[in-house]
Amino acid sequence: IAYTYGMENIQEGDEIVISILEHHSNILPWQMIAKLKKATLKYMYINDEGIISDEEIQTKITPKTKIVSITQVSNVLGIATPLKAIIKKAHEVGAIAIVDGAQGAPHMATDVQDLDCDFYAFSGHKMLAPMGIGVLYGKKSILEQMPPFLRGGEMIETVSEQDATFAPLPEKFEAGTPNVSGAIALKAAIEYINQVGFSYIEQQEEKLMKIAMEELSKLPYITIYGSPDYKKHKGVLSFNIQDIHPHDVSSLVDYHGNIALRAGNHCAHPLLKYLNAQSTNRISFYFYNTKEDVYQFIEQIKKVRSYLGYDV
Repeated sequence: IAYTYGMENIQEGDEIVISILEHHSNILPWQMIAKLKKATLKYMYINDEGIISDEEIQTKITPKTKIVSITQVSNVLGIATPLKAIIKKAHEVGAIAIVDGAQGAPHMATDVQDLDCDFYAFSGHKMLAPMGIGVLYGKKSILEQMPPFLRGGEMIETVSEQDATFAPLPEKFEAGTPNVSGAIALKAAIEYINQVGFSYIEQQEEKLMKIAMEELSKLPYITIYGSPDYKKHKGVLSFNIQDIHPHDVSSLVDYHGNIALRAGNHCAHPLLKYLNAQSTNRISFYFYNTKEDVYQFIEQIKKVRSYLGYDV
């Protein structure tokens, strides 16, 4: 999206707007386009609870804005962004609205027509599918105008010695040998998730998040990032333990409790710097987790400081 749409439609002095919450995959392409086209890359920032305010939306998205690309849910904080308000403002100034749904699609029901986004993308590996496969939704009127960004087999209609015409959608954007096994597996994963139902998924995650946040909040050496309201965290929660590096935390709870924590910057350097944290621990819940899993996690967190000789 970035290269094809950006190179065709971004000019010197134009603006591209993203947020400080973004994963690197929704930062680096826009940095590239902004440098190549001499455009301005602007950020919407968050408040203390990880929320993008309406004031940020109204002031950062201007008539100079041509692209707004925003995460649906922060992969670090688990906080959902106000997508409808952002998309509405983008369209008011004539910009296209792109949504990174990688962290949102597995955890919440999403209607792209109701959102009215121009593009919506998500990866398969967070949807119980294999790595290396994903989905890109785009409005047909825009996709028809966009030239293909990859050239090769399967995406052509005719080829002459000096020119070529391209196949209709979606084949125009499907150059090369398709990832057939990945597509079959992704289809099965999506069907399975739909069978489980997003109502159940959201209810189960909310129950688990409530326990986790209530128990962690009782520990004076824990810092929780983002909103204190458990209902605003969609599947993930980031935290730190005083005096203990996140990599040590993750290693200890893995070794002693068979708990899988992600530790590091979570491919979100700008957000971690904004939070004044070099790295964090991140616990992730999904519908297959149980209350027993959460309490096992809490018990291990309570022991981490003692493992390293600190007073509990």
